[in-house]
Amino acid sequence: MDRVQIAPSPSRGGLLRRYASRLPRPLRFLAVGGMGLLTDLSVFTILIGNGTHPLSARVVSLVLATLVTWRLNRLVTFDPTGRHQAHEALRYALVTATAQGTNYIVFASLVVTTFVKFPQGAVLAGAIAGAGLSYGGHRMFSFARRAFPHQIGKPEEVALR
Repeated sequence: MDRVQIAPSPSRGGLLRRYASRLPRPLRFLAVGGMGLLTDLSVFTILIGNGTHPLSARVVSLVLATLVTWRLNRLVTFDPTGRHQAHEALRYALVTATAQGTNYIVFASLVVTTFVKFPQGAVLAGAIAGAGLSYGGHRMFSFARRAFPHQIGKPEEVALR
């Protein structure tokens, strides 16, 4: 019996990466951040709607939003680093702890004072406070290309060797 071979279709991740690569990196980062913020706000709103204290709800929503943004940033925003995924995740966690720490401090100070009646406003303010720190840290550290001491020249030139 003859077998018909079907050409492999591009993976969803590859297709998404190809289309996203047409956009400037800061715009991709903002789009991913928007997805993270949507995750953050949704989980937060569901949790406080079910009686969870806003400070506790935000810890859970930030963790879930961070997982979403790590995967999406890795997929569409930043180029491959040449590092093992676990090492990259650790670097991402270090930057994220700093950015999300700033985010949470702003949120916590506002949710117990100014935004008691509208805690989602405190979520937005915290997210804005941490966004710039997050982008700079991820661009320059988490997803920075791995440098080897024996490599000299531009990354494109090194890749051709």
